[in-house]
Amino acid sequence: MILSIILLIVALLSAVAIVREIKRKNFFAVGFAGISFVVFGWFSIATIIAIITTGGGAPVAH
Repeated sequence: MILSIILLIVALLSAVAIVREIKRKNFFAVGFAGISFVVFGWFSIATIIAIITTGGGAPVAH
């Protein structure tokens, strides 16, 4: 669960960076922040859904 929270925080910071860099008209940074937002946001949502549907985090070794 901690991993999904950290990934979500990184995605939110990337969203803030997108807005800030659009104001500065630094489109190279907007591209990197946009890619980071998509990737980290997708992984955080996928991790949260996996935790909810499977009822746990990492798989248990047998």
